[in-house]
Amino acid sequence: MKLSSLVRSRHRVESVLLAPPFMASIPGASRAAARRRPRPVVPASARPASALAGAATRTLAGSATRTAAVTLVVAGALLTMPTGETAAQTAPPTVPAPAYGTFGAPFAAYSPWNLLPVDPVLGSFVIPTSQYYPTLAEGTWSTGAFKAAVTDTAVTVYPLAGQQGVWDPDMEAYRPTVTIPRWPAGVMPASGSDGHADIVDEAMGIVHSFFQLRQDTGGQWRAAQYAWAPLAGRGFGEPAHYYMGARAVGVPAIGGIIRKSEIDDGLPYYRHALAMSLTFNGLSAATPYIFPATSADANAASTNTGGIPQGALVMLPPDFDTSSIQSLKLRKVAETLKRYGAYVVDRNTGTPYVIYVENGSNFNLMPGGWDNETATQLDRIRQALRQVTNVSGWQDGNGQPVIPEQRLNLLSMRGQWSPQRGSPIGVFDTWKQAVVFPAASADVVQVNYSSRVISSVAWAKPVAGVSYRLTARATGGGRLKLQLYSSAGARLFDSGELADGASVDFAWPDGAALRTALYAYSGAAGTQSTVGGTLISNQPLTQTSGKVLMK
Repeated sequence: MKLSSLVRSRHRVESVLLAPPFMASIPGASRAAARRRPRPVVPASARPASALAGAATRTLAGSATRTAAVTLVVAGALLTMPTGETAAQTAPPTVPAPAYGTFGAPFAAYSPWNLLPVDPVLGSFVIPTSQYYPTLAEGTWSTGAFKAAVTDTAVTVYPLAGQQGVWDPDMEAYRPTVTIPRWPAGVMPASGSDGHADIVDEAMGIVHSFFQLRQDTGGQWRAAQYAWAPLAGRGFGEPAHYYMGARAVGVPAIGGIIRKSEIDDGLPYYRHALAMSLTFNGLSAATPYIFPATSADANAASTNTGGIPQGALVMLPPDFDTSSIQSLKLRKVAETLKRYGAYVVDRNTGTPYVIYVENGSNFNLMPGGWDNETATQLDRIRQALRQVTNVSGWQDGNGQPVIPEQRLNLLSMRGQWSPQRGSPIGVFDTWKQAVVFPAASADVVQVNYSSRVISSVAWAKPVAGVSYRLTARATGGGRLKLQLYSSAGARLFDSGELADGASVDFAWPDGAALRTALYAYSGAAGTQSTVGGTLISNQPLTQTSGKVLMK
């Protein structure tokens, strides 16, 4: 499949506070909405995530102290257990940690959303002014979060009128329909053209994330795009499953938003990183996205003119004075930006930065109308925000030092499968991340020659000479095989047939134009079988991991 066949346009508009900076002193300055240019959505860019040439950095002294530590591996992440104490600024709140992986606190404690950076080093690029003032708000361009109950019934979502199907970016294909097993009452997409709505199903362990969701006059639900993320996962895409939500960087719209339950919880700051968009003159063209993002606006290289990649963490310096911020709502956000920061997840038109708040929260920074003082403070924050280019460490949501895992799965089962023997062939199931053979399949062998089975995420492409482990994940007797060929057709690697749990280690072959042949074998007739797998680097996770990809 050609990548050009996967392109579709998306039109988006951001909510803004509209008095531009030069009108700050004019009472009753006019307000109007800004419209974004069309945004084609394509698979993750292959542009190298290299640092901006000549970008200067400065170190801001943080108050956290480094501690002696003991290192061990727990649940796939490298934890550093402290033997001393950290300073007050980086210490977690004294109230109990949230119950992560739930509706109220989505994603794991080790998710980038829930990580606390220690001793961040900040870059020099200043987010420029634009047409409008910065803002943080719910409403037209944010999202609602809707909790599915176990008693809720299924709903089938159909394509928008005139669209050939519901676009599934993980499958990289249009689906005739998408059936959600439990659909809550009261789902209300955001009113803007993006139509964001995220449904959280705790029983299923999934965040269903929709783009341009709407209900037609006949009561039928329709959407332009559907993606999903594991509720207890990273909250960002993985190289194989690179697109997990409606935002440009591939995250669910719920990621990082200020939740209703947090606004008046009595804490001086939010206990997670926030979700932020920048406009064209703030975003980088040279490096469209960096870790942990796995995607970006497709036309970033030709339309962006700034210096901050999507996926970047931006923060206020630790000495930023919040005492002069009269709005307590804004002060709480500023304190969060000093501690956790905000991830750049999307692009808007004309607003230096937008921070998103859950719809239905009645959050309003200017309840009495335009407020010059609050607008001035929003712009003061803009002037002080900087991209994080390095850290001395991270703490997870439970206050434990942790190294963000970058050795993530590079192998997807998506793409066009061709029968080699037997029928019916298996079909890729995005929820299972596997090819599913029906019980009627008997001794079926099928092959996938698509280049899209191996990650093309800029920071997660296989590296020649590096050791990788291929592991089969199968049920019902299914098997997996991977072969790699040179551009001239010479076979460079053959895993052989791997049953469930079997693995093979190998060094990735040299060659910029490797061809892949991925095979799936069904199990015995009369039994449904599934075939999937993982391809993960054998490189050790070290203290420098989680830092080198931040530029």
